[in-house]
Amino acid sequence: MFDLQKEYKDKLEELAQQIQESEELSAYLEEEEEDDYTNLKEKFEPHLAVLHNEVAKNNPLQLIALEKLMLDDRFEGLFLPKLLGYSVLRGELNDHLKYVRPQEHFKAVLMTICNSANFDILKRRIGQSIQMGFAFSSDIWITNLINEIDNRRVRHYLMGHKLPKYRDVKQRQQGLLRYQRQFVHDNYQTADFPSNATELKVFFSSLKNFLIVRINNKELDNSSLIQPLMDFVENKDLQGSEEHLQLMGLVAGYFELSDKDHKKLAKIFNGQRKDLPEFSEKFLSFVLELHKSAAIDLKPDADNRVSSVVDKTIDDDLTVYYELMDMIQDKGYISEEVQAAVKSFYDKHEGLSLVNECVRSTIYDCFVRFIDNLESEAYTDFMDISKHFPVYMETFVNQKFNQKLEDLSMKYVRKLLKRFTDKRGKDYQDIKKFVSTVFVDLSFQTEKEVVELFKTRRKRKKKEA
Repeated sequence: MFDLQKEYKDKLEELAQQIQESEELSAYLEEEEEDDYTNLKEKFEPHLAVLHNEVAKNNPLQLIALEKLMLDDRFEGLFLPKLLGYSVLRGELNDHLKYVRPQEHFKAVLMTICNSANFDILKRRIGQSIQMGFAFSSDIWITNLINEIDNRRVRHYLMGHKLPKYRDVKQRQQGLLRYQRQFVHDNYQTADFPSNATELKVFFSSLKNFLIVRINNKELDNSSLIQPLMDFVENKDLQGSEEHLQLMGLVAGYFELSDKDHKKLAKIFNGQRKDLPEFSEKFLSFVLELHKSAAIDLKPDADNRVSSVVDKTIDDDLTVYYELMDMIQDKGYISEEVQAAVKSFYDKHEGLSLVNECVRSTIYDCFVRFIDNLESEAYTDFMDISKHFPVYMETFVNQKFNQKLEDLSMKYVRKLLKRFTDKRGKDYQDIKKFVSTVFVDLSFQTEKEVVELFKTRRKRKKKEA
């Protein structure tokens, strides 16, 4: 974690002073009415939210430092319910939906709320956060936390939020899905950067997920991450591990680097290729993971960025793979020259080899990007692109590839049938004729299945009363 920069500290200090000098706080302290606290919250929480979002957007590694300062009593508990929710969701969960590591920041925020003079008001906004935070934590950790609180009434309140139903992992999963929906538009992700091999094992998964979140949200400014990422890449204590390789791959493919940093990255990347016999295989495994991942998209520009790092003078699978990728990006996957090159490449490697699976995934993703972005009215473009299905189906001779093409095509056809419902119309008839011939030839559908697909469904008559 990084210290909070002076600009943000000054803004936070100014807000603290404004809160303490506000008429709303004076009214609340004098009358101790909840309506007065609500007025205080409505005036100042939006300003705290704006500052939090600014840091989250531009300097996410300073978020914890910001939030710790927000625990100051001068903020009167404002925005703490939000911070508690963020601390719950940041924790890394294992397969059983339990925290991999104790969440000390969750504890710090919760203890601040419990010791706040405004606890009786704040507790009405934190119940679900406590329930979920406790659901993901161990019984011993919860017991120790509760035992640190002197106020018996507060202890009783906390114990009431340790729900027996969350002993069941399915209940925890359902609870998490419901809880996450409340924060779907909030930006609260941050991460720890490891400095040694031990920390790398501990922080890797959460750091990787954090980077993927930053990559996917194009509205975020990642410039503050470049130096920490380059420090990570250059850290010799971390180099050579699979975790370092994967994060280095994300840096290469998805982050805008200066020429100087690009050269540094390329030197380390290619040095690892020479020093580690299994580097190519492990990196291609990571490439395949990106192709298959629902969390991140390996787009052509990311492939191009990685290719620009790869030294093509080194004789290994990465060189020949990225030479082919360059050709696909430059000339297009539907050009005859590229299709011939893909076949030649594919035939030189075992059909089920890792590098061939990466090639299949690349070609399939090309079809996906084209077809998924087609409007219904552009169905003739779908008919044109389908002419290239047989070429790659014959090249790969792979049932999984064929099945995925079939699923992709049927998804688009069903979209067309929802759009064109006039069975006598030209569009409907053209689509029916195309599917009846091409889909049968490609073995996507049998003649019987085609008939069933276009069969008119009779509406059941309502029974007369």
